[in-house]
Amino acid sequence: MAAGISPPAIILGLLFILSLFSTSVSSAEAEENLLAFRSSLEDPTNALSGWSPAAGHVCNWTGVTCDPSSGRVASLVLRSLNLSGEISPSLCRLAGLSELNLAGNFFNQSIPLHLAQCTSLQALNLSNNLLWGTLPDQISQLRSLTSLDLSGNKLEGALPIGLGALDRLRVLNLGGNMFTGALHISIFGNLSDLVHIDISQNPSFSSELPPQLGNLKKLRKILMQSAGLRGGIPQSFVGLGELEILDLSRNNLSGKIPVGFGLRLAKLVYLDLSQNRLSGSFPGEICSGMVLAELNLHTNSFSGELPESMGSCSNLERLQLQNGGFSGEFPSGLWALSKMTVIRAENNRFSGEIPDYIRTASRLELVQIDNNSFSGRIPPGFGMISSLYRFSASMNGFYGELPENFCDSPAMSIISFSHNSLTGSIPSPRRCRKLVSLSLAGNHFTGEIPNSLTQLPVLTYLDLSDNNLSGEIPQGLQNLKLALLNVSFNQLSGEVPLPLISGLPASFLQGNPGLCGPGLANPCGAEEAQKRRNLSLTYALISIAFAGGVILVAAALYVKNQSLRRKARRAHSASWKSVLYYPLRITEDDLLMRFNESNCVGRGAFGEVYAIRLPGGEVVAAKKLIYPTNLSMRSLKTEIKTLAKARHKNLTKLLGFCYSEGIVVLIYESLPKGSLGDAISRSGFSMEWPTRLRIAMGAAQALSYLHEHYVPTLLHRNVKSRNVLLDVDYEPKLTDFGLDRVLGESSYGSSMASELGSRCYLAPECGYSKKATEKMDVYSFGVLLLELVTGRPAEQPEPRDSLDVVRWVRRRINTDNRFQILDQKISGTALPSISGALDLALRCTAVSPEKRPTMLEVLRSLQSLESAADPPPVLSADTSYSGNP
Repeated sequence: MAAGISPPAIILGLLFILSLFSTSVSSAEAEENLLAFRSSLEDPTNALSGWSPAAGHVCNWTGVTCDPSSGRVASLVLRSLNLSGEISPSLCRLAGLSELNLAGNFFNQSIPLHLAQCTSLQALNLSNNLLWGTLPDQISQLRSLTSLDLSGNKLEGALPIGLGALDRLRVLNLGGNMFTGALHISIFGNLSDLVHIDISQNPSFSSELPPQLGNLKKLRKILMQSAGLRGGIPQSFVGLGELEILDLSRNNLSGKIPVGFGLRLAKLVYLDLSQNRLSGSFPGEICSGMVLAELNLHTNSFSGELPESMGSCSNLERLQLQNGGFSGEFPSGLWALSKMTVIRAENNRFSGEIPDYIRTASRLELVQIDNNSFSGRIPPGFGMISSLYRFSASMNGFYGELPENFCDSPAMSIISFSHNSLTGSIPSPRRCRKLVSLSLAGNHFTGEIPNSLTQLPVLTYLDLSDNNLSGEIPQGLQNLKLALLNVSFNQLSGEVPLPLISGLPASFLQGNPGLCGPGLANPCGAEEAQKRRNLSLTYALISIAFAGGVILVAAALYVKNQSLRRKARRAHSASWKSVLYYPLRITEDDLLMRFNESNCVGRGAFGEVYAIRLPGGEVVAAKKLIYPTNLSMRSLKTEIKTLAKARHKNLTKLLGFCYSEGIVVLIYESLPKGSLGDAISRSGFSMEWPTRLRIAMGAAQALSYLHEHYVPTLLHRNVKSRNVLLDVDYEPKLTDFGLDRVLGESSYGSSMASELGSRCYLAPECGYSKKATEKMDVYSFGVLLLELVTGRPAEQPEPRDSLDVVRWVRRRINTDNRFQILDQKISGTALPSISGALDLALRCTAVSPEKRPTMLEVLRSLQSLESAADPPPVLSADTSYSGNP
């Protein structure tokens, strides 16, 4: 033994060396197991491309978290990465793995039995995948689980009794599956730590509510909506003193609400018992000592009145009582609650008046009290609530004049006072630029239709029928995208603008003997003919003035064009530089020399597009942009690099760019089949539904990637069928995304405004919103989906039909059989799938942005339609490449 070294020191040194060796071995095993897991996956977006020994320790890999004390893998979170394939058993060889989260991917398999070997798991989340089959009994072996989330899959069969063995479970989420059978009382007997239970959206359950749930005193959240439940609500539920959320809606529950609900459930914030068969009187103590913020009792069979004490529910934000069977005086205090946002009480027998102090409900957003027995005057107070976007009070007994400020809320979207006894003239709407629907039918209004209605940019539904209105229909209404205009049974006169007649039933104009126009029973007479002659003279003068203006504009454009040409020539002779992300084997001069008329394949809002054949024979698309000189070159390069880093199989690749002062040329890959817009616009266009659905899904995947997964989030802002390119197998690729980042907002906006042929794709809020949003892309995608569903181009060339596809569909869906809207050239066996796509397109093109789905929701909906589509596609029309990339 060496002098000076004690035995304990030697032992400690050996232990240290052993610990280092053990850590090294553990790290190597973790690396091996993770790589084995990755090899079993399909990773289309290369989200796990950094999983490599070259990337360093596994603790630095995407989604991997290690225990700082042991260095072992403790958590694997790979949420929403578009992964699919198999869940490898190698994961269970990660000895310290306590959390596994693979939610929001596309795993299409049964729950692997080998997961039962992951005995250290405390949290397992496989939600929102495509898992199928039964929940295996082996789940009972995961005794350490505190959280189990299998929601949003296709699991079926009865719940295994073994679930009851997971006595540490705090969260159990099995919602959104297809489970069947009864909820056995033995499952819930031992789950005393359970805080959150969700079995919602399992309509094939057939069970009563187990009374044992009332013994789980730690429960804070019970979600059992649409779960096939029957019978009554157990009295034991009154003992759930920690309960904050209870949702038993959309079941078949019956009987009365248990006595003491309002007294014992002091922490209850959300109560939803809607769409059941509950009966009896409403508990008078429901707000006593509670912090209730949302109460939903609609579509039941209650009887009697609401207690006046409900007016003291100071925390109440949302009240839904529609179709509830209630009667008597509506508690007046409910109109003044400062936190109230929603009051829905339609289709009951409520009476009473709306007090003017409704103005104190400053957060109120929606009021629907149609089909009741309310009376009195409409108070001016409701026009002072700036957050109010819907006020619907049809089929009541309101009388008197409509307040001048009835449409003063800047958020107002829907107003309905139809079938009351209102009198006087219709006040001119002043501030409600977001008004979508106005219904004043069945009253006693007099005077003329306010011309100010023509200034409401998103007005879509206008019903003024069954009144005593006179005068002419305002000409400016033809400029709106009206899906419905009903002015029948008034005293209107004059010529009806032709665009208002097109696509609308004649019944919407009947009962006005003084109206005339093409297709109406009353052709315009001499007076109308004289008006037309006068109008023609006016138009002639305007045309002369317009022609003169056109000549001046043309001259100015010529001068500007010459200036731009000189600028381009100077730029050509100046120093051009290029940045290439792929080897293209072409110089800047070679590229510029090919910018000639013979290679120009398209002109759009942002500049010309050229098809350039490279020396190797491949073709690229070069988009030439004029960008503002006030943008710095550094900023320009950064933004283009941001676009080039966006990689997805359904996005066109940005191969590189060339630039000089004031000009930038973006170089994209070119696709052989041209654009979807070109294909749809061709005479005799015919394409089977599975191909159309695949195109829609590809475009949706690209947009979902830009919105949800790419960092930084990108908006496309110019989604249209001509920006969907098709490869040889009709796989779609979106192009022209994110050009606002290159050009700058001001230049981008002015370029878009100049492209009249794409107005149909713009969301209505583009007319008043200064900020671009994801919901605007969703609207544009909805227009594209309507093109695929109907087989009609978005904009119709004159003089065929002036209606764009959105207005055409909206008008016909209000009056025709919906199947007449679908493209008749599509095989009838695809009707369920294409009809579902039509419904989805209508949701995407909803006038109100908040009613549109996200692109991820759109993608999920399209995927669900895939199984209902036809067998593999057969193309029956020539959709060859037209040269427009």
